[in-house]
Amino acid sequence: MEFIDLISINKLDGVILKYPRQENVDGTVCITGHHLILSSRKEGVRELWLLHKNIDAIEKKENKISGGITQGGSLFLKCKDLRIFQLDIGSTTELHQVAQTLENLSSLQDPSLFYPFFYRHMHPIMENGYTLYSIEGEFTKVLASEEWRVSRVNQNYSVCASYGKAVVVPKSIDDETLAAAATFRQGGRFPVLSYRHNNGAVLLRAGQPLYGPKHRRCRPDEAILNTVVNAGMKGIIYDLRSSNAISQQQNKGGGTESAANYSQWKIYNRSMDDVDNQQQLLESFSKLIEACVDRDISSDKWISRLESCGWPESVRNALHTACIVAQHIHQKAEPVLIHGTRGEDATLLVCSLVQIILNPDCRTVRGLQALIEREWLQAGHPFGSRLRCGPFGAQPRAAPAFPLLLDCVRQFLEQFPCSFEYRQAYLVALYEHAYASQFGTFLCDSDQERQTRGVYDQTTSIWSWINQPDELATYLNPLYEPTPNVIWPSVAPMSYVIWEELYLRWLVEQRTESREEQYRAIRAREQQLRAQALAARRELCDLAAQYYAHAPTEQ
Repeated sequence: MEFIDLISINKLDGVILKYPRQENVDGTVCITGHHLILSSRKEGVRELWLLHKNIDAIEKKENKISGGITQGGSLFLKCKDLRIFQLDIGSTTELHQVAQTLENLSSLQDPSLFYPFFYRHMHPIMENGYTLYSIEGEFTKVLASEEWRVSRVNQNYSVCASYGKAVVVPKSIDDETLAAAATFRQGGRFPVLSYRHNNGAVLLRAGQPLYGPKHRRCRPDEAILNTVVNAGMKGIIYDLRSSNAISQQQNKGGGTESAANYSQWKIYNRSMDDVDNQQQLLESFSKLIEACVDRDISSDKWISRLESCGWPESVRNALHTACIVAQHIHQKAEPVLIHGTRGEDATLLVCSLVQIILNPDCRTVRGLQALIEREWLQAGHPFGSRLRCGPFGAQPRAAPAFPLLLDCVRQFLEQFPCSFEYRQAYLVALYEHAYASQFGTFLCDSDQERQTRGVYDQTTSIWSWINQPDELATYLNPLYEPTPNVIWPSVAPMSYVIWEELYLRWLVEQRTESREEQYRAIRAREQQLRAQALAARRELCDLAAQYYAHAPTEQ
């Protein structure tokens, strides 16, 4: 298929662009295989370059004149980055041609036709982002403990289609046992190591056991889990589903671990059905953005509408669940296994948040990159399907689980402004590029699909771009102070802060003085007061020394 076959009209003059908080622009629209480009002859007006993949929904409104005759109309382009453009077009025929062309190009499903395969980076690549974060490199300390090893049982993706080629497993468990355990877990997602804390406690993740109505048992799976439990201790299994969801899955052949067969483990339910239910999560996100777009309501009603959409509750629930899991690991040194149904959404979300709480490395720029690589990309989160549409669209299997992670991290940044090397702009950039980008990092549904389609060979990694010194500087937090401490986020309802810098950035004027500037002023004042206190203390010591030097000695 050629792009030209999808383009009914490639150039149109006299198009009026209307955009919130901006002057109307009278210009020329050009449509290429990947971009809509609007340019104006007016000096000082920047060109608009919009990736077709960024278009989430297209609404068409014709102008009705006397006698029921139509004459031109408007196209409303609702984008995944939350912008909404209005294009006024004078001719009805051309209105329909532009609309149909954009519908054709924005609904392409074949990743090989997406822009990353055609984009060529203009500057030399200093490092290949696709090879930065290997399993061996990320788990160096763990592998040195002689308790864990890297298994390549999935080298050909034959054991688990959604896992990467390499996973970390207990050293005493051979590959045959892993392959047998995979047949007992949804999607072949047998238990693998996600994180090992500095006290030795580990975090594992997996898919649900295929327990079924016949109470199926799998001794290889039990062997994997029992290997990580020390004598005199019990491990913790958190099933991220409600009891009702587990019952429904059991009727389909799934279920949860049997207490009789997993006697060395305590099994708890911590419902995150709102995340694993893709339709529910997408509806929640859509209502959030709808509330943000609708600014003609009173403040009290707006706050109530934000809360009732369900998104803030999903953020708090994810953070609360992560805190509970982190307490088992940090305070009680207990091994924890997490899973939902397939283990591709809520499971990865909680595992990531636990590591941000416990591991200060994840609070650095490269640490977050490594976390996304091992807990989302290599762990099989289906980015291609989940982010096929944004809050204005509706596609099967689409769900903003990854944007939910970014919002959760945003809450951390709000509560711990000095504990993270990166600032909000970093999270916003990840949000935008996850949906539509010139980079290939977030393409496809799995490592296997990216490998098969040539993503690693034919596209550029987003990490290659972000880690360039000039680009990296824009994402660094000037208030950052590295700390080895564990951080515990507040999950109280009043602690949630709407992510204005993302959800409202195109709709309202952002504050001239950012929180970052306020914190910087406070820190500067603190340093000034500390210097004054130190000077006063030194002066006091000098006066005391002079006094005792001249004071009469006792007889």
